[in-house]
Amino acid sequence: MLGGQGLARVLGFFAWVLRRCEASLLAQRGHLFGWVPVCFAVGIGGYFSLRFEPDLTWLAVVAVAVMLVLFLCRIVPLAVAPFFLGAALIGAGVLIASARAHYVAGPVLEGRYYGPIEGRVLALDQSASGAVRITLADVGLAGRFDPAPTRVRVALHSKIAGHDPKIGQRVMLTGHLSPPPRAVEPGGFDFRRHAWFQRLGAIGYTRSPLVLLQPGQGSLVSRLRQILNTRIRAALPGDAGAVAVTLITGDRSSLPDARVEDLRRANLAHLLAISGLHMGLVSGFVFWLIRLLLSCPSWIALRWPIKKLSAGAALLAAAGYLALSGGAIATERAFIMVTMALIAVMLDQRALTLRAVALAALVVLTLRPEALVSPGFQMSFAATTSLVVVFSLLRGAAVMRLPVVGGALPLLLSSTVAGLATAPIAAAHFNMLSQMGLIANLATVPLMGVFVMPAAVLAVILMPFGLEALPLWAMGLGIEWVLAVAQWIANHPQSVRYVMSPPSVVIPLLSFGVLVVFFWRGCGRWLGVAPAAVALVVWMQGVRPDLLIADQGALVGILTDQGRALSAPRGTGFVAEVWLENDGAPRTQADAAALWPEVIVVGDGRLFTAKGKRATRQLTCRAGDWVVSDQWMQRQLPCYQMDRRALATKGSVAIYDIDTQPQIITDRAISGDRLWSNWPITDP
Repeated sequence: MLGGQGLARVLGFFAWVLRRCEASLLAQRGHLFGWVPVCFAVGIGGYFSLRFEPDLTWLAVVAVAVMLVLFLCRIVPLAVAPFFLGAALIGAGVLIASARAHYVAGPVLEGRYYGPIEGRVLALDQSASGAVRITLADVGLAGRFDPAPTRVRVALHSKIAGHDPKIGQRVMLTGHLSPPPRAVEPGGFDFRRHAWFQRLGAIGYTRSPLVLLQPGQGSLVSRLRQILNTRIRAALPGDAGAVAVTLITGDRSSLPDARVEDLRRANLAHLLAISGLHMGLVSGFVFWLIRLLLSCPSWIALRWPIKKLSAGAALLAAAGYLALSGGAIATERAFIMVTMALIAVMLDQRALTLRAVALAALVVLTLRPEALVSPGFQMSFAATTSLVVVFSLLRGAAVMRLPVVGGALPLLLSSTVAGLATAPIAAAHFNMLSQMGLIANLATVPLMGVFVMPAAVLAVILMPFGLEALPLWAMGLGIEWVLAVAQWIANHPQSVRYVMSPPSVVIPLLSFGVLVVFFWRGCGRWLGVAPAAVALVVWMQGVRPDLLIADQGALVGILTDQGRALSAPRGTGFVAEVWLENDGAPRTQADAAALWPEVIVVGDGRLFTAKGKRATRQLTCRAGDWVVSDQWMQRQLPCYQMDRRALATKGSVAIYDIDTQPQIITDRAISGDRLWSNWPITDP
């Protein structure tokens, strides 16, 4: 036992530790705003990770707890008050996410539908296969589906010439609809949740032509977008024109899928999304142009605040670009960031700081909490935060003031820092690392800034006078260069490296570690390296399921020494593609099917697959065997059955350790019973 003197030393040591911790916490005062959106995001992420939908009582308890914690913030010691405020923000994130989920609620199709579909064209885009898709609002369906979904999205596969849809028109077609699909594997991308927040109650396709029921012009902005699209394509045909339309109006419906894949493999796909780069280039060019014009007359330059006036003009241009491009989530996020920077210029403050980034993130998460789980949000703020931190450290550095290095170094640093910051997130979501992405960005991004986007702005300004041909021609030259670089990089044998999907804990843990390094003041910031390193280790040691079963039993994938083998060489191609990509070893479905073994051992039995009614009727098995069928089996066999009926209540299935003690994980167990789940009420 400790004597009196030893006990005093121990107590003294703990008192010293507490004093140091308190001093460290007090040193963070004035630098804690960056943690506000982080805590808010933790609450939003917590809501989405729940396995049940919180009811009104549960939410009321959270609301009372938030108010109680806010009250305690006023009476607890100053050093620990931020922890209470952080807890309140976490609770507020849960409440905001729940409110948003209920606000966007709408009917979801309960089964398959084939028949007439009519509605007002709300949006036009392009599917992964290259087909034009229309999103319909004010939907009408025949039969028992009442109320009809608020919105439906239909891919147009018709080869018969029909009506060319325009936004605002009311059209009718005959097509197939089904509820938004479930995750292709447990823990995978939940398209039902994505569709819920887009208010999509059904998706489908049609092979019949469209019929115009009622002409409509849509809003003024949509009509202006259509006019711009027509004028741009007339002056700039081909792939360059399709990219120009995408950059100016955000319309991807005419963009070839092969070009998109080239840009993705070269890590240049961000050039197509109207986000921070484009919004910054447009507003920056307008700011420079207006300031140049106002500074030419000396009597204006000496009497008027031309810098602030230029910032105001740039803000108006950014707002116009937001409306013109369709107001996508990425564009809204970029507009908020640009607005923060331009308002700071008007108030004679630093244009871009961590406070501005944090405020922009808080605004985006408040308006659209669902953006947190999107790769666009994660990559955008990862890149922006990293750039602000790095350039803040280099502010005033002598090397940045050198005539040559000072001009080239920011460009090199921007591409390098943004690439490193977004690489883990891109790899986690898309299972692909672009190994030559830095080269591609250095060869194209400067051209976008000094040539392509300024030409786009001039084309839009001159279009009312019929003089857009020359700037669009110049814009096309720059786009052709970008596409050529993307194609060369994409065809290079070392262009990409495929990686396995990480466990769900990796990105949050990695982000937390990096944010500690960025936000914390003092030597304690380096403690953030530990969770970031743990996240990378967990990723590298992650394992993929030994066996995967699609949610309707039409496809099974077994992990072999040569890679994942599939039970069918065609059909359910999207599921097969995602499984193979998540393994980090993409190949064609036919090649994967060629690996399918004759005998598959699962525990004490064997696995059998039966596709079609005849194969299902003829199937026999013994106790301990496993059977997967895409049909509703009418008889009870002695083996473990996973037919379409059972999978309807489970969703896709992942099985680990199939040789010893099989561990079964279902989509329903991971995603839970949520507003957007659309599971059958009872087991069949």
